[in-house]
Amino acid sequence: MKIGLALLNICFLVLISCDNNKANGEVVDNENTNKKTLITAKAIENFNYSDYVLSTDGETAVADWEKYQEFAIQISYLKKADLSFFNGDKELLKKFIEELKAGLPKNLETNPIVSRVAIIETTTLRLNENLRLDNISDQDKLKSVKEVVVAFSNLNYQINKKLERDKYDKIQSEY
Repeated sequence: MKIGLALLNICFLVLISCDNNKANGEVVDNENTNKKTLITAKAIENFNYSDYVLSTDGETAVADWEKYQEFAIQISYLKKADLSFFNGDKELLKKFIEELKAGLPKNLETNPIVSRVAIIETTTLRLNENLRLDNISDQDKLKSVKEVVVAFSNLNYQINKKLERDKYDKIQSEY
């Protein structure tokens, strides 16, 4: 009888001590969440990259490319740390990117520009996945944001480069 009572007391003490550890674990988890760096406009502003904007010829060339215009607006929101477009439904994002690729103007269909659009697709979908998963660190999410912003900037650079090359190809030598 004394052995049974002693075993019951030991089991009771083990259960009580397990409960205390669980409560301490929750406090530690809350402390770790508060220490995370957040995705802010200031953090995005501090990215080190060359931000290319379209030239006036480039703006004219993409004026009728509606999905490009929408994506440019979303990139400007992304730079202000508004992740709602990239954080949304993956299927809607895929549909948007397909429409972006399909709406590419014929005069801009060159291998460098098509490849930049493919890179935008890849980085955008990766950002969507990273934002939707809870176990991805904020540093990795920031890295994904930077990849999307850089990919869009590189698309602008390729558009400018192509249009400039076309302009200089039209110039005839005087000799």
